[in-house]
Amino acid sequence: MLLALDDAISSAVLAGRGRDAEIFGVIDLTTKTEARFSTLSLGHAIQFVANASVLGYDVRGAMVLYGLQAKPSLRKWDCDRLWAQYGGALLQP
Repeated sequence: MLLALDDAISSAVLAGRGRDAEIFGVIDLTTKTEARFSTLSLGHAIQFVANASVLGYDVRGAMVLYGLQAKPSLRKWDCDRLWAQYGGALLQP
């Protein structure tokens, strides 16, 4: 059942990769403050969260909000898994 849920989430994210998304809970390790981001596409948000730790950000508490009223959300481990699974396909229009 869990595998089916993961497949459904992956399919929904891939289909909605161009939708608007917001990132919260990312800490800039240089300034020790929460980083602020403008709205970006879901695919780009996933890419950023999956790779941000090498850019000097703490993303352990990161959350990507997207969809109607930003209800569905992805955590760091979701972004890691989705980026590993789909990679650049998430950035395609």
